[in-house]
Amino acid sequence: MASANRVNFAPPRGFISTFKSDCRETFFPDDPFKQFSDDKPLRRARKALQYFVPIFGWLPSYNFRLFRYDLLAGMTITSLAIPQGISYAKLGSIPPIIGLYSSFLPPIVYAIFGSSKYLAVGTLAACTLLIAETLGEKASPTEQPTLYLHLVFTTAFVTGVIQAALGFLRLGILVDFLSHSTITGFMGGTAVIISLQQMKGMLGLVKFTNKTDVISVLHSIFENRAEWRWQSAVVGVCFLIFLQVTRCVSKRNPKLFWVSAVAPMISVAAGCLFAYLADIEKHGIQIVGELKKGLNPISIQFLNFNPEFLPAVLKAGTVTGLVALAEGIAVGRSFAVMKNEQTDGNKEMIALGLMNVFGSFASCYLTSGPFSKTAVNFNAGARTAMSNIVMAISMMLVLLFLAPLFSYTPIVALSAIIMSAMLGLIKYEKFYHLFVVDKFDFCIAMTAFLGVAFLSMDVGISLSVLLAIIRGLLYVARPAPCKLGRLPNSNLYRDTEQYPGVATVPGILILQLGSPVYYANVSYIKERVMRWIREEQSISNAEDDVIEHLLIDLTGVSSIDLPGIDILMEIRRAMQRNGIKTLLINPRLEVLEKFTLSHFVDTVGKESIFLCIEDAVEACRFSLNSSKEKQLATIDDSTNDDDNTASTEVQKD
Repeated sequence: MASANRVNFAPPRGFISTFKSDCRETFFPDDPFKQFSDDKPLRRARKALQYFVPIFGWLPSYNFRLFRYDLLAGMTITSLAIPQGISYAKLGSIPPIIGLYSSFLPPIVYAIFGSSKYLAVGTLAACTLLIAETLGEKASPTEQPTLYLHLVFTTAFVTGVIQAALGFLRLGILVDFLSHSTITGFMGGTAVIISLQQMKGMLGLVKFTNKTDVISVLHSIFENRAEWRWQSAVVGVCFLIFLQVTRCVSKRNPKLFWVSAVAPMISVAAGCLFAYLADIEKHGIQIVGELKKGLNPISIQFLNFNPEFLPAVLKAGTVTGLVALAEGIAVGRSFAVMKNEQTDGNKEMIALGLMNVFGSFASCYLTSGPFSKTAVNFNAGARTAMSNIVMAISMMLVLLFLAPLFSYTPIVALSAIIMSAMLGLIKYEKFYHLFVVDKFDFCIAMTAFLGVAFLSMDVGISLSVLLAIIRGLLYVARPAPCKLGRLPNSNLYRDTEQYPGVATVPGILILQLGSPVYYANVSYIKERVMRWIREEQSISNAEDDVIEHLLIDLTGVSSIDLPGIDILMEIRRAMQRNGIKTLLINPRLEVLEKFTLSHFVDTVGKESIFLCIEDAVEACRFSLNSSKEKQLATIDDSTNDDDNTASTEVQKD
């Protein structure tokens, strides 16, 4: 029996109403202001302040019990931030003290504006190397160190502006184009080239290439064999073995996470003591050199927007900004999920952007939320973003009193720390998982990996993003419509290919479209529908069961344009020429509005649009039965006429 419900052919909404709805779903899918829109003005203002500045949300209820956990976590990540800050700064040919500066002010800014409880702020090896590669083409860090450093600060400012703008404009959708596969391949390729570059420190080389691809790095290593120092290599291997052993211990027993967390700091401390006592410079083992006491000096006056260097700065800022956003947001979300909590992606973009903007004013370079430091922060028991403030205060004390002690740090120890960290970024199991589950995703990841490793970092990530976009376009341009059949003993209709046991309805062909119908896929949709009709007709001729009705389920069609409407009209006309009636099922609001405005509904008739498949099938069956009854009546009339004629002729005879 047909349902009493009918399709709602309400008048289409106005342009302003439609536009507001589309914008709300595009930019405000989480409806962030609903939570305080109905409150009194004062309460609404307080909630708005807590929403835009998250620290005011958790700080009033903060207590000593929470602080105990955050204090331990903050001290732990500080022990990791010191060697990482120095190491990554050296990786990017940036003065080591800048790496320590970058762990003082940015964490405080993030603690104020960030929404994640567990994200630990720090520098990123991949972005550091990308900055060095891009800016090194315009200013040599060895021949023009001052200009190079100023461009680094400017890049951090540009990165921060872009990140904050994306957050304010709620354009986090752009970061989604950096797919999981792209990030996996990019990080793996970056880990390979960064690890190879550390051979400069491990072997005590002075001359080295500024290029980052594997071929150039290997060529530079073997070309300068005369500079190899076995003493440096032996010390470096010892540090690397120690770090890898501590990593294995922490992996096997998660409760001992602190072992790998403090291992880099132990390496630096042991290296400094060894360097001071053994005077290792005489044996060809290099040290970091002078590190001055004091907090971050102001650097806003050093921002360089000279047109000669601006293109390189914009390129470095844009690419590193998106990569840092993708990693920071993904890391924050992944650890929040473990506690069944949520993070706000747009707030995270604003927080990361502001900390880079303010950081560029205070001698810091690009920072984000690295996975390694965040994992340590989470495992150390962090409860709120206060752990970042603890780290900042600890780093302040280091800068004021202890910085000169780290001037004895052997470069080879920093190289070992970087190599150990990079080896953990090559996710072999993820590559294998991608290969098993989705070959196209595997190709995207390998494109990023090989492109970064053998071409350049920006080319590798660009090729991977392009391939991911092409894949997305293929999904839309070549949707997967399907033929539906009825499951036994139910009113459910499912894909006949997925459920081979479903029964097709005699005389009725049911097709389902599962994607937007627009200019890029209309030709494919028409050809696919006509192919199904030809296949059904060939079967019908053999079984004497002719297709008389075509049902098109539009439940999965979220939008349609004019070419899409035109193609439905063409399909309907083609069906009419073959004596087949076309019915449409459950068009969504936006689709139905366009049907109405384009007078498509007037052309096909409201009686040709149904709310559900079952109603349409019942209507088709009624039509088929009526048709058969008419045919039988016609046959009976013809038989009676023949009988009467024969009887008359007999009487005449």
